Amino acid sequence: MNWMRGCVRLSRRYVHTAKNDGDLNRDFFAQLWIADKKKPKHYGKGKYKVLKSSGSGETFVDGRTLSGFLERSFSAASVAIEKSYDKMKSNLKQPPTSQSVSGTLKPISSEESKVAPLLARSNLLITRDIEWANLVLGFEQENRYAIVDVCYPQAPVGFIREQSNVIARQLLRLRRPFIASISDGLGNELFRVRRPFWWITSSIYADINEEEIGVVHRRWHLWRRIYDLYLGNKQFAVVENPGFWNWTFTLKDIEGNVLAEIDRDWRGFGFEILTDAGQYVIRFGSADSSVGPTGVQELNVTRSLTLSERAVAVALAVSLDNDYFSRHGGWGFPFMGVDE
Repeated sequence: MNWMRGCVRLSRRYVHTAKNDGDLNRDFFAQLWIADKKKPKHYGKGKYKVLKSSGSGETFVDGRTLSGFLERSFSAASVAIEKSYDKMKSNLKQPPTSQSVSGTLKPISSEESKVAPLLARSNLLITRDIEWANLVLGFEQENRYAIVDVCYPQAPVGFIREQSNVIARQLLRLRRPFIASISDGLGNELFRVRRPFWWITSSIYADINEEEIGVVHRRWHLWRRIYDLYLGNKQFAVVENPGFWNWTFTLKDIEGNVLAEIDRDWRGFGFEILTDAGQYVIRFGSADSSVGPTGVQELNVTRSLTLSERAVAVALAVSLDNDYFSRHGGWGFPFMGVDE
């Protein structure tokens, strides 16, 4: 690198400025040419010097294939990025639960213990990301959502991300099959929901550790929105929404008692008309609340849903968004995109 520093000194010495108004002469270029001739031809031992081509058409760098060289280079970059992400992730913390994990919310299995950090909360705010390709081009994208506990709005407590085939999304649209991964605020997967292809009525399944724990079946009706929620083979709740402009979906038991509620919030004229970025609030009630007043009106429930039942309720929220509040691409009212 000495020759480079020499060139810099020479260039500074002969630079054309207001104080040194002399024209660049031949001596200056001659000295630059001499400095360039003194430049070393090789960068030293262990550097990649020349490219050679073999008879098979493969290109080699110091006896190694170019593809292998690039693979090692990108692998090294990936490792560096992964280490940086792990370092950043280690500084993050999952917000504490807003309900004590006791009584009805006490985990009775390893599956419930896994989802407790996300679902042991009185209110969950689920917000769907804006899909710009769908908005501008009508290209259906994978749905993504952020989950926030209203008691700790500083950081998300979880995320939902759809995984589906790109061709199926464009051809089948709202009837497409997909799997959605639900993770905590640190990106650790907690459970999944599966929604197979449907024609008349939809169903969505909740899986923890690849084991099905519950399912939501939609019942056909000309205008009402009816869903049956099952934990295993036992139904624990039903939703009977009157339809049309009603955006509140109340979970009730067989006797008509309120267990939970899912509200779709109005986000403003621009959001509702131009985008699919819906926002939902799942209200599980205020039983066993371990956090003081937060300014949010708590729902009065007959009993608190168990952690497994709450996982099924999250699956219902995902199904509602796809059944009634997703458009087919382009502009239009989200609540008009109803497939019956």
